[in-house]
Amino acid sequence: MTTAVHDSLTLQVHDLEAMVLTGIYSEETHLAQPLRISLDVEMDCPPHFTPDTPLSASKSYMDLRHAATEALPQGVHFTLIEGVADHIAETLFLQDPRVKRVQVKIIKLAIAEAGESIGITLVRHRR
Repeated sequence: MTTAVHDSLTLQVHDLEAMVLTGIYSEETHLAQPLRISLDVEMDCPPHFTPDTPLSASKSYMDLRHAATEALPQGVHFTLIEGVADHIAETLFLQDPRVKRVQVKIIKLAIAEAGESIGITLVRHRR
């Protein structure tokens, strides 16, 4: 019995900073706060990448950057950063049907007291 092997490609964009309206405390609900966002996006890939493989065989890193920055709705308050992560994942799924899995890590920079990283990691699979 043989097991099929499924190749995949993971694109990564880490440590983007975006100002987002998020939080549950009164001091957080009216001012955007800085978030550090990292993405790992798994997608189908062709059997081989050759020196002349076109970009269409992969995905532009700028699409990932866009989903984590400009594609976040302006003026919308996300109660939880989990909602921010979910919005980013859904944007990436809508952009490209080859995207199979999205991991979004968000660090809330404004609440760190001694340089620690406080945040979440959300993993979504295409359904």
